[in-house]
Order: sequence, then structure tokens, then C-alpha cells
Amino acid sequence: MSERIQRWRGLEAIPAGWGRCVATIGVFDGVHLGHQRIVRAAAEEARRRGLRSVTITFDPHPDEVVRPGTHPPLLATTQRRIELLEGLGTDAVVVVPFTLDLSKTPPDEFVQQVLVDRLHAAHVIVGEDFRFGHKAKGDVALLKELGAKYDFTAEGMPLVANGDTISSTYIRERLESGDVAGAAAALGRPHRVEGVVVRGAQRGRELGYPTANVETLPHTAIPADGVYAGWLHVEGEPMPAAISVGTNPTFDGTARTVEAYAIDRVGLDLYGLHVAVDFLAYLRGMEKFDTIDALLERMADDVKRSRELVEAAEPTP
Repeated sequence: MSERIQRWRGLEAIPAGWGRCVATIGVFDGVHLGHQRIVRAAAEEARRRGLRSVTITFDPHPDEVVRPGTHPPLLATTQRRIELLEGLGTDAVVVVPFTLDLSKTPPDEFVQQVLVDRLHAAHVIVGEDFRFGHKAKGDVALLKELGAKYDFTAEGMPLVANGDTISSTYIRERLESGDVAGAAAALGRPHRVEGVVVRGAQRGRELGYPTANVETLPHTAIPADGVYAGWLHVEGEPMPAAISVGTNPTFDGTARTVEAYAIDRVGLDLYGLHVAVDFLAYLRGMEKFDTIDALLERMADDVKRSRELVEAAEPTP
């Protein structure tokens, strides 16, 4: 067995001498508890057979290529997906660039190119709703038929955790309503938003609460407008934070921003750094205050409640 997790970009990066393996394949947006169950099952089956396990995912999201502009908000960056998948016991992760040509590949040819010729799959585990090939014509039943043709077995597993069906769509709905705790329960960890810290209006600094204004990556799933408790991750360090999502209505703002105040931290210079924001709990909706004093009073309460909630929780790496 490999002691070091292999990471490949594209099928051509897979070593020519790669032996037979147990593979799992999917977009795995969010790597939620249902996805985790499948990836772990593939790793366990590989160990049982004395083989290695490979997790196959795609970048960009297939919907972005097939139907530009209609793809869903993304629950994790590609880099974050890779890191999460690698923590589930897989021996290798291969990120396949999803192109228009790949989307037009017939199911039989897709299986031959990806699972047979390159990975030499002995067994394949996918979600029971897995679809593949041109116009998503392939399903688990066809995958099993093709397995008989190409000498591998296949199975579809339900995306469940603790008896509940888990889906990326459900998690997005939770985030859209501000229910970050519900999203975290399905993800198995707090939802994370990433980006570079940029200069904003700097009103937080003037008010005594300097915030990191995070320029989020395109297509990111951002929770509903409001104030949240969570963490600001800077260069690997999780800092307790009070987080604001919205347009700053007290100051008649129009641009929607994600800002995080690192509680009890003084003198931080974060401009230009890539940071991550984890959402632990929803505190309140976005409000417009009549006076600065009223805003400051509420902000002090937000920070107090955030500190208490975060101190009672464990941050995610």
C-alpha cells in the first residue's frame, strides 16, 4: 500500500504502471457526510482486496461547462475538496478537467477512458444517483453492465448519514436561509468561504472592530445576509470571529461583502492574504441602525455571543 497520497491533475498524470484499484467517482461538491461514506467505503474495500483506492473528481463543475451560468453555488474550492478527500483514507485523488469534449463522450467510451485504460479499476463505488456520459445517459445499472464487459464490479450507495439522505442541494438551501448549523450537520464540519483580504471602507477599524474584508472566490456559496459566529483562518491559525454578511445598510451600502472580526486580536495586517472563514452559528439578521451608538451596542453583543459560542466549539483545520 502507498504511504503517501498521490495527487494527479488529469488522466495523463496517472503513472503508467498503476495497478488495479478500487475507484470512486463524482463531483463531491462540499465532500459532505454522504460523500464521505462513499469514499471511506472505497478505501475500506481496497484494503480488503489488497489494492489501492482512487477518488476521481472534476474541475470545473460539470454544470459550468454544459450549461454556463446555471451551475449551483459551490460548497468548496477544488483545493479544499482535494484536502478533504485525502483525509478520508483514499490512496490517490485525480482531478479530471471537465471539458465540453468530455461532456459529449458516450458512457461506454467514458468508462473505458477513465476507469479501464487509465485506472484499471477492479471495483467501482458511486452514489446511487450517479450519472455519466453524454447527456448523463449512464447510470449505476449501465455502469454494472459495462463492468461485466470490462472486468470490474460496481455498486451504487445511498448518500446517507445517520439515516438521513444528504445532498449538496439541501446544504445550499440551508445556507441560503442562514441555517449554517444545519449545513454543518450535513457537511460534518462548518461551511467554509475562502478569498483574499482586500481594502474596504474601513468603517470597522474606525468603530474599534477592524474586519477582514474577504473577496470571495467566484461562484462561492455564501450564507444569507446576517451576523454569524465562527472562525477566521489565517495561515493555518483559527481565530474566533464575529462575521458579517451583507451590504452594511446602516451606511447605505450596496455591495454584498463577507467581513470577519478576529475577536481580541490587535494589530493584524491581513491585506493580500488568502484566508478562510468558517460559519459556526447564526446570530441575527442584517439590520439598519438609526445611530452609530446603537450599532456599537449591538456589535459589542455580537462579539460577546460569538466569543461564547466559539469557545464551546472545536475549530476545523
